[in-house]
Amino acid sequence: MSLTIKLARIDSRLIHGQVVTGWARVAQPNRILVVDDTVAQDSLQKTLLKQAAPAGMKVNCITVEKMIQIWGDPKFDVIKALVLTKGPEAMAEMVKGGVSIPEVNVGNMTFEDGKTVIASNLAVSQEDVDAFNYLHDQGVKLSRQMVPGDSAVDVMDLLKKADLE
Repeated sequence: MSLTIKLARIDSRLIHGQVVTGWARVAQPNRILVVDDTVAQDSLQKTLLKQAAPAGMKVNCITVEKMIQIWGDPKFDVIKALVLTKGPEAMAEMVKGGVSIPEVNVGNMTFEDGKTVIASNLAVSQEDVDAFNYLHDQGVKLSRQMVPGDSAVDVMDLLKKADLE
């Protein structure tokens, strides 16, 4: 066995109001795993993310490599996780490392220079597109949904419409 991923979500903001009030309530995890190599090394960011979590919810900020290491370890079977990453590259690396992620929910991905806006609050770089394509090729369902009440939209359809597939 291994830990259970109740929800895998990409959101550049990581833990924030929508995660706390919406997604955590729907997914009902017993732990939030922020999987980000930079955040895992930054004590201030880790502290702030833990403070932003729902009351009583344990938060761990770990590297992609650590997530891959704990994936098959039976001592983590009790974890029912909401897994958060800032972008699709970390999700792709986890899948490459053997972590089973059947579906990824895509939330906010902030616009920066070099990125293309494909939907409201969703901007992608070529690296993001490559990671989405890899995940899709591995059979991972990629759905765009900001809050639980929104209708899910296929991320690959958004990339196709933007001529970025």
